[in-house]
Formats: sequence, structure tokens, C-alpha cells
Amino acid sequence: MKKLFAVMLMAISLGMSGLGLAADAAADAAPAAAVATAAAADAAAAPAAAPVPDKGDTAWMMMATVLVILMTIPGLALFYGGLVRAKNMLSVLMQVLVIFALIAVLWAIYGYSLAFTGGSPFIGGFDKLFLLGMTPESLGATFSKGVYIPEMVFVAFQATFAGITTALIVGAFAERIKFSAVLLFSVLWFTFSYLPMAHMVWYWDGPDAITDAAALEKVLAGAGFLWAKGALDFAGGTVVHINAAMAGIVGAFLIGKRVGYGKEAMTPHSLTLTMVGAALLWVGWFGFNAGSNLEATGVAALAMVNTLFATAAATVSWMLAEWIFKGKPSMLGAASGAVAGLVAITPAAGFVGAMGGIVIGLLAGVVCFWGVNGLKKLLGADDALDVFGVHGVGGILGSVLTGVFAAPSLGGTGVYDYVANKVGDYDMTAQVTSQLWGVGTVILWSGIVAFICYKIVDVLVGLRVPEDEEREGLDITAHGESAYHY
Repeated sequence: MKKLFAVMLMAISLGMSGLGLAADAAADAAPAAAVATAAAADAAAAPAAAPVPDKGDTAWMMMATVLVILMTIPGLALFYGGLVRAKNMLSVLMQVLVIFALIAVLWAIYGYSLAFTGGSPFIGGFDKLFLLGMTPESLGATFSKGVYIPEMVFVAFQATFAGITTALIVGAFAERIKFSAVLLFSVLWFTFSYLPMAHMVWYWDGPDAITDAAALEKVLAGAGFLWAKGALDFAGGTVVHINAAMAGIVGAFLIGKRVGYGKEAMTPHSLTLTMVGAALLWVGWFGFNAGSNLEATGVAALAMVNTLFATAAATVSWMLAEWIFKGKPSMLGAASGAVAGLVAITPAAGFVGAMGGIVIGLLAGVVCFWGVNGLKKLLGADDALDVFGVHGVGGILGSVLTGVFAAPSLGGTGVYDYVANKVGDYDMTAQVTSQLWGVGTVILWSGIVAFICYKIVDVLVGLRVPEDEEREGLDITAHGESAYHY
């Protein structure tokens, strides 16, 4: 009995000790659980870390920006300069250089804001006038979710596009326009044609804004008119080339033909410089096209490959067409073919496969050869340096064929579905229809705006230099200097 009693006391004692240990353990665990819960709550409440731009993407976009400047000054300037007569060489160099500088300043003041902020389907707003609120930490969206580049790099890159587009126009009315008229027209046309077209084709809220079908509808409602229509323009077939070409051909008609046109020889004074300019255009165009991907990825590599092969194909096809129909292959023809290929592949660069790019290039060489020969005669305008025949015809051809060769069945990339986060089903008919919307819109928009701008300039300062000044040459009469001294 005493043993049983002793065992019972021991059991009770151990049980009480166990309860005490359990209570102590629970007391110790409670604060730990509270800390864990608080930490989880803090983590949930804390804002997500801001995206950090990839240094490789940033470095590539800075280099691409420099390449586009190279293709404008000196590339475009020398290409155009070599094509005019010696007495007008410096006038063309001056026009290209000063237009580029002027548009760069206007881009920073109001151009970027009107092109790349929300507003309406046709033009942006004033939220970023004078680059308001922009800092080195400001980010710009790319075409991949969660991937950003510094917004300042994007601003500079797009400024070069605005500059070269406006400078392209001068080739159509070279050798007979007032310098003051060139500058005033450039300001007006940049404001009322380039900026709306850039907004219509390229403005949207970025891929991270698209999370589901409802979010996509919201993005479409706030995007540029042609972006919402589904028009594809990788690097500027509509915004740059057709846009500038329409302004050029309208100017050629309104300003009139050069004195002696069709009666006097107006041969290029230096095809050597034209060749140098064409080469610089080709090199710089890699930044123009591959840079438009905004990231150093495989798509940028695709755009680079297409810029190489399509341009080479167009050079060869133009040369062969000229050889067949004119009897001899010329340096001017080969250089013009290269530019035609660059123009035609621009809207398609990141959307079509390499073989599709070569087909576009081969067609561009032949079609643009007709554009500067047969079509030019049909139109009857003195488009001095064939801006419409190359940039207009090539831009239209490339823009439409983008809708064909972007098809995955033909080696293209298709169109990315940001809701499903994969390449969507491709409807070639629907895409070509969207491309025609883009082509038709820019033809009408730029043509009408350019006509009005020329008329305003003519009233304010006059468009054309007097006949005696034109005969003497714009280098001396407009700028008081000569390109060459013998």
C-alpha cells in the first residue's frame, strides 16, 4: 500500500512538472508566433522593389541612339549632299544638320510629351513638357513584362527618330527652297504630323499594364489610334518613311520644279560622297532597327539580321533591274537600292524571319527602281532626290508585307498575346488589313498637314528663292560660303 501511494505521488508530481514545462514552452512560442505574423504582415504591406534596368539593355540603347545620330549626321547629310550640284552642297548639309538640332530641342520641350504620354488616340498630353519630373531613376517600359530601361535613354533614342524623319523631307525640294522656309516648315510639320503619327502608332501603357482581358481593353482604350487597330511598325515604316515621303512629294508639287529641270544636266556632283553617306546609313540603321526592340535580346538580333540581309538583297535586285533596263549597273543605283532595302525592312525588322526579310529586300529593290523612274515620270513632280520613290514606295511596300511575312507559318514571330503571355493565333488577312489602316492613315494625315504647313510658310516667309539666287547656288546666296575652292 505504501508502495502504491508512493507511485501515485510520483505520477502526480511528474504530471504537474509536465504541465509546467508545456506552459513554459507555450509562453516561449507565443512571442515567436507573434513576431512571425508581424513579419509576414510587414512583408505584405511593404511595396514591391522597383525594377532595376539591365545594364546590358541600357548600354545597347545608348549605342543605338549614337548609331541613329551617325546615320543622320553625317550619313544622310553626305548621301543627299553628294546627289546635288556642287553649288548646293553646303545648303543640304546645313539643312540636315540644323533640322536635326532644332527638332532635338523641340523634342525635349514638348515633342516627347505629346508623342509618348496619354491623352487621346491621336495625340498625347502635356504631363511631361520640358521633361517635367524626369530623373535618372525614371523608367521606360520595353516589350517584355517586368523589363525596363531608363526613360532618359528612351527620350534620346526617340529624339533621333524625330530628327532624321524631318530631315529626310529636304531631299524632295533640294536646291530651290529658302532656308527660313525649311526651318519654319520643319517646326510646323514636326508638331502637327510627326508627333501625332508617333503617338498613333507607338503609344501604349506597356506590357505590365496587361494582366487580363479587362486590362487589355483598358490599354487599348488609352493607346494610340493605330496601335489599337493592331498595326505593326517595328521601327518606322509609317511614322518615319511614308510620313516624310508624303511631306516631300507635296512640297515638290507646291514649290515647283528647279530652274532648267528637264533641259539642263542636274547630275550628282559627287557619287563618292553619296556612297560614303549610303554606307553610314546602312551602319547606323542597325541602331535604328535593332534598337527599336528596346532590349538586347534575340528579337534585336533578328532585326539586325534582317537589316543586313534585306538591304543586301535590295542592293543586288536594284542593280540587276538597272542593268537589264538601262544597260549598265551604276553606283548610284546600287546605293539607292541599299537605302530602298533599309526603308522596306524597317517596319518588318523584328517581326519577319530572315528569308521573309530577303524577299522584302528583293522586291524593294525592283519596286523602288520603278518608283524613281516610271512612277516619278507619271507624277511629274521634281522630287529632286527621290524621297517619295524610295521612302514612300519602299515604306508602303514594307508596311504591307509586314502583315504577310510576320506569319509564323512563313518564319515570322507572329503577334504576342500579353493576356495569355504567349504568341497568339495569327490571322494574315486581319493583319494586312491593320497594315493598310496604318498606310492609309499616314498618307492622308501627312499629305493634308504638309499642304497646310507649306501654305502657311509661303504666306509668312515665302517658299522659294528668287531665280537668280537659284542659278548662282544656295551655298553662296543663302550661307555665304562654298563647299569647294578651286
